Amino acid sequence: MSLKIDHKKLIMRIPGTGNFITLDNEKCTLCGRCLIICVMNLWKKSDDRVHLVDDYASHCLECGACYQVCESGAIDFRYPAGGTGIVYAKG
Repeated sequence: MSLKIDHKKLIMRIPGTGNFITLDNEKCTLCGRCLIICVMNLWKKSDDRVHLVDDYASHCLECGACYQVCESGAIDFRYPAGGTGIVYAKG
């Protein structure tokens, strides 16, 4: 039996984060680690290229796991500005 957690009940989002994850496709080796580590499935691979989904900022848990597993240094992650982003209400 698969148990599914509804993360929307655990968090609140404060708008205004801007872009806090960027990808340098020149450095990307297409290893796929970002695709595997992201629990929100925000990374996609198509046409031999990796990219973030367009609305990633409204779904990202801001854990930085994609940045941590990227050995080529293609992913740049910074936490959103104070007062914006995700607030863990029950965690």
